[in-house]
Amino acid sequence: MITVKDLSVTFQNSGRSIHAVRGVSFDVAPGETFGIVGESGSGKSTVLKAIAGIIASSSSALEVDGRSAAKRRSREERRLMQFVFQDPYASLHPRQTVDDILREPLIIHGIANLDEKVSAAIADVGLSPQHRFRYPHQLSGGQRQRVAIARALILRPPILLLDEPTSALDVSVQAEILNLLSKLRRSYSLTSILVSHDLGVVAHLCNRIAIMQLGRVVEVVRAGDLRVGAVSQAYTRELIAASRGFTRAVT
Repeated sequence: MITVKDLSVTFQNSGRSIHAVRGVSFDVAPGETFGIVGESGSGKSTVLKAIAGIIASSSSALEVDGRSAAKRRSREERRLMQFVFQDPYASLHPRQTVDDILREPLIIHGIANLDEKVSAAIADVGLSPQHRFRYPHQLSGGQRQRVAIARALILRPPILLLDEPTSALDVSVQAEILNLLSKLRRSYSLTSILVSHDLGVVAHLCNRIAIMQLGRVVEVVRAGDLRVGAVSQAYTRELIAASRGFTRAVT
């Protein structure tokens, strides 16, 4: 469903070239949830935004559903994949109600039966009809992220790109959102790429996981192998150890 080959991203800062991503390659099969994990600054979110066409990149091949992706994506190409951002408060327009937010993609793409589709989208993510005409500041963090997920799915895209969708939420709410994403993935047969710094999150949702360090993919492992520590790279073993925490010796 997605093929990425030799993806690179370079930023310019005060005359200096910052190589954020270097030669990243991987494939995502139809219906698969593919994870990208690494510490802050490893380039994982940059990869996701480059695939979405939010930032410019260079790549010898970037294919979506068997077709080469244009540097400047068409409306039809953008409809194939939708993005869920890390911070739901920042990604939702503060002066729009939930109804406005969900109607906008439908209007842009000329889709009819707006009321019916908005009502269905709200129900799909576990919100009640009373949330429909509220503003983002009147919702909890978990409710805002449900709205962001509903907005991403209202066009019924085959691909969902998730940039740390639970990291801005309370721990008690994170499991609810992860379970919702798992349910929606099955209901809509979604192909997904999930970016996270949390190994537990990616091991729970993903089939395979790319481990990134300093802008490069150091290895791709299966979720089961990650859980038991059956990995080949020292950096991956360090990430696993860090995710398990540490105990300080008593002196």
